[in-house]
Amino acid sequence: MIYWFTGQPGAGKTTLAKHLMDNLGDNPIHIDGDDLRDIFQNKDYSELGRRKNIERAQDIARFLSKTNRTVVVSLVSPYKDQRDEFKDNNDVIEVYVHTTEERGREGFHVSNYEPPTERFIDIDTTNTNETESYYELIEKLKQNI
Repeated sequence: MIYWFTGQPGAGKTTLAKHLMDNLGDNPIHIDGDDLRDIFQNKDYSELGRRKNIERAQDIARFLSKTNRTVVVSLVSPYKDQRDEFKDNNDVIEVYVHTTEERGREGFHVSNYEPPTERFIDIDTTNTNETESYYELIEKLKQNI
């Protein structure tokens, strides 16, 4: 199973992903966008650079999932077509984490972010703390599975 957390920077993707990881058991693996950029030294934030980074995350997640590992990915991944194609061909639960507040060390939004429109779990972190958001996620996962 692959849990794919997507949304704007600072919305809480990584925080929720880490909470989920702590409670999944079976030694899940976390793939984070910032870590991937460091590993592959990809500081290209153009569409091409972002798509390449997302493809790497998808390739790694797909490989690990095929070895029966649970994979949790937290990545802005702004392109709906890339996420939808990945969901169509893999066992993926997409979690859309968003807020109306401006947060995070980045202090910016991705101008061309395309929110999901189908087959996703919606988590709005605007008026909830991380614990409340996590429990909301767990309830929605139970309904989805």
